[in-house]
Amino acid sequence: MNEQIDFLLSSPSEDGGIKLTQYSHGAGCGCKISPKVLDEILKSNIVLPDNNKLLVGNSSRDDAAVYDLGNGTALISTTDFFMPIVDDAFDFGRIAAANSISDVYAMGGKPLLAIAILGWPVQKLSADLAQKVIEGGKAVCAEAGIPLAGGHSIDSPEPIFGLAVTGIVPVENLKKNNTAQEGDLLFLTKPLGVGILSTAQKKGLLKDEHLTLMIEQMTTLNKVGEELGKIKGVTAMTDVTGFGLLGHLIEMAEGSGLSAELYYDKIPVASGVKQYIAQRIFPDATTRNWSSYSDKVKFEKGVNVMEAFTLLPDPQTNGGVLVSVREESVNEVKTLLQEIGLGEMMIPIGKILAANEKRVWVK
Repeated sequence: MNEQIDFLLSSPSEDGGIKLTQYSHGAGCGCKISPKVLDEILKSNIVLPDNNKLLVGNSSRDDAAVYDLGNGTALISTTDFFMPIVDDAFDFGRIAAANSISDVYAMGGKPLLAIAILGWPVQKLSADLAQKVIEGGKAVCAEAGIPLAGGHSIDSPEPIFGLAVTGIVPVENLKKNNTAQEGDLLFLTKPLGVGILSTAQKKGLLKDEHLTLMIEQMTTLNKVGEELGKIKGVTAMTDVTGFGLLGHLIEMAEGSGLSAELYYDKIPVASGVKQYIAQRIFPDATTRNWSSYSDKVKFEKGVNVMEAFTLLPDPQTNGGVLVSVREESVNEVKTLLQEIGLGEMMIPIGKILAANEKRVWVK
């Protein structure tokens, strides 16, 4: 016991050169199991009893579970956690917390409270660093207006952090990822590319200005989701995370029994990302994602396929909200985006189509 305490007290601090990303084999939502493997894991012969209060559960690939409280309000329950995507412990905590809370916003909900999930390699990294991770999580919870009310920790081979979050939503404002309608226009509230930027960081190639941009994007709460939930013409929503824009759009289209087209040149891309793509820098999870759903995607002539392959399956951490909007409500959504400082995201990136031989057409 005393030896372990001595180790923790004498371990190098973050200021002493610890790089958290070197202690994890994956990064952020790039740690997620690929869609194809996840399909195998979730197969089950166990039939659970019907529960008409469960509005969203395992029957769909949505962002959170939702339970009807019977008073016009529903309870949202979700959890998310991953390994470090940045080297700074405080920023790692902020990013992981913002990503976890995003699932509540993606359902149109309001977060109420969170509890922490911490795995820490106590023989490799100091307790002081773990404390900074928790502090980062608390800071983002405070920004969301919720308490970090407890949690659980284990000694693990790699550092892991995230939250289990509880929220609420008026049932009439609940947004699912499988209720898009033919003719809807698609919007995305954050640019793509943080998986590519984080990989460049791990390789020691990321420029300082791009690191600042990456951290700012990944720590920004998706509060816009709660406001979008109040718009009747928003038919479906999901946040874009580990499966990339293509993967989450496929889930939306497939769950809705429809297809979709993406306007490649209209998709927002974070500053600097394309220069790293030109250097062939991208996460391993990009290839895993593409292998899982490439048969459902068609690129039309004129699209830079090599660039699109790197960008569209890029795993996002606390990525933007993907929104499906009826045409008559597009102006209302644009006005909201403008009012909250997301005017650059007012351009539709695609459209929901009738079902055809491919789920997504990139044009």
